[in-house]
Amino acid sequence: MKSSLVFWVEEYFYNPNIFQKIISLTLLPLSWLYCVVVWLKYKLAKAEDFGIKIISIGNLSVGGSGKTPLVTALASKEKNPAIILRGYGRDSKGLVLVKTKNKILCDVRTSGDEAMIYAKKLPHAVVIVSENRKKAIVKAKELGCDIIFLDDAYSKHSIKKDDIIIDIESKNSFCLPSGPYRERLWNTKEVKVLKENQDFFREVTLINATDRMSLVTAIARPQRLDMYLPKGVIAKHYFEDHHAYTKEELKMFLEEDNATSLLVTFKDYVKIESFGLPLSLLDLEVKVKEKII
Repeated sequence: MKSSLVFWVEEYFYNPNIFQKIISLTLLPLSWLYCVVVWLKYKLAKAEDFGIKIISIGNLSVGGSGKTPLVTALASKEKNPAIILRGYGRDSKGLVLVKTKNKILCDVRTSGDEAMIYAKKLPHAVVIVSENRKKAIVKAKELGCDIIFLDDAYSKHSIKKDDIIIDIESKNSFCLPSGPYRERLWNTKEVKVLKENQDFFREVTLINATDRMSLVTAIARPQRLDMYLPKGVIAKHYFEDHHAYTKEELKMFLEEDNATSLLVTFKDYVKIESFGLPLSLLDLEVKVKEKII
């Protein structure tokens, strides 16, 4: 289950109480040092041109922001797209070709949950996970892709790309470790900033709903789901982001809650669809208000 420490950190980053604000202010010297280091990294980087259109979509803070559904929405409109991401939570290392234009080549433990979402949602796209984004870009070009979407790559300043940032509201505006921000919007860097419910909107689809559903999810800041939850949710179970479920722990929730199904997001679904358990899917897709790229 999601530990109290994880909840505390999420609160500290996004909705700090008085005690947490004091801790944040105490750590400000480290935060300033951190900002100087990432600024120097940005200034010293030389952007390499790979001769292909590259779009980076991410957020400046740690935690979830809706990157995956936004990338999915944008890539779905392209003819030969590639999706490249690091693959957090996967049981593999290095470059892994998760999907060609017509075939998924590995399981979710090898790809990571977010990469498998792309593989399932974008049947015409190439999906690659790699810590080294440059190697993955070269691979995508070899496979005939004509546009590349980088999931969460604002900080990869050594790659020539167009940056899109999702604006996330927080009551803590400091950089790590005083706050949630990994980097700033540098004045000399061109970035398009998007806001949810202004530039894009959530479209909620509920599949296989039952009368008694137990919400089980492993996403960052799971309270974000509250506004989308349907009637019939009788319990909530939160895990750390990218948690690898076991069938036994999920069966336990069904039994203890006397639930008729488990309500999950698509990020959870790709990891547990093979368990043979009764599932209800809360699918949160994104609709873009106007042409972004």
